[in-house]
Amino acid sequence: MQTALATIFVFFIVVVFHEFGHFIVAKMSGIKVHEFAIGMGPKLFKIKKGETDYSLRLLPIGGYVKMEGEDEYSDDVRSFSKKSIGARMAVIAAGAIMNFILAIIVFSVYSYKVGVPTTTIDTVTEKFPAYEAGIRNGDTITRIDNFSVDSWEDIKKAINASNGKEIQITVLRNEIKHNFFIKPIIEKDMNRIVIGITPKMRRSLLLSIKNGFQNMIMILGLMFQFIGMLFKGNVSSGDISGPVGIVYLVGEAAKSGFLYVLYIAGFISINLGFFNLLPIPALDGSRLVFLLFELVRGKPINPEREGFIHFVGFVFLILLMLVVAYKDIIKFNIF
Repeated sequence: MQTALATIFVFFIVVVFHEFGHFIVAKMSGIKVHEFAIGMGPKLFKIKKGETDYSLRLLPIGGYVKMEGEDEYSDDVRSFSKKSIGARMAVIAAGAIMNFILAIIVFSVYSYKVGVPTTTIDTVTEKFPAYEAGIRNGDTITRIDNFSVDSWEDIKKAINASNGKEIQITVLRNEIKHNFFIKPIIEKDMNRIVIGITPKMRRSLLLSIKNGFQNMIMILGLMFQFIGMLFKGNVSSGDISGPVGIVYLVGEAAKSGFLYVLYIAGFISINLGFFNLLPIPALDGSRLVFLLFELVRGKPINPEREGFIHFVGFVFLILLMLVVAYKDIIKFNIF
């Protein structure tokens, strides 16, 4: 039950933000919106406000915003197809942008709750290089080798970049600078380079927002790296997960508490936004590509031809989801 509730929450918040992005920009652009739907399949609930139906559907696997003239020809001056290319591109891209904004929000909340790591040391583990060199609790790291330190991320990057070679760490203790030469150790079982220190955490709204933005950028960068590895053939089918894998991941996070579920929601939101912008038929990215073609050609692609391409892409995505779901069931030993 815990896994089910956490999964529904994650899917709901991620889908709502994505579809709301399309919806609000469409409304702002003067496009007629027939329906704002969360979920797919049969309707569970519907309320009409103005010209738009707001519905909740049975299957929590997505959602959609039905706009006049989006997938068919329409003479209505308020149809999607009658708007400028810039307006249509804004509507299409807004879903993914809202996913990135959601990620920043949840990462910021997470950072504020757990605190943001500072450059001041909270604990120094005995028998580790930092302790043996003379670094103590309360020291504030200001430099590592010839590089100034402004964040805990800077410290981690510098230590990892050492590859186990000796580094010089400058700390501030009682307003006096001290230099220590430390040789990090490589923990092969954890696949990391450490010196045995943990940071002091502090709550700060501005730092939390900054950390939320940095986390979003970092994970987005990992998405680009993954695509690069995919083209190089360095990714196996076991490295890819679908809805079943997401449910498993959310379930594991739920065991640790709501904050971890929130963090996973941010991670999934970035994945959804990034994936939707890929130029794959039936996804937002392919619609943007068609709009770019229209901009270059000076006239739109035949709607029926574009619709057929999106349909083929949709069928392909469904088949791919089924294959990935099957592999996830085996990988995570669901049954």
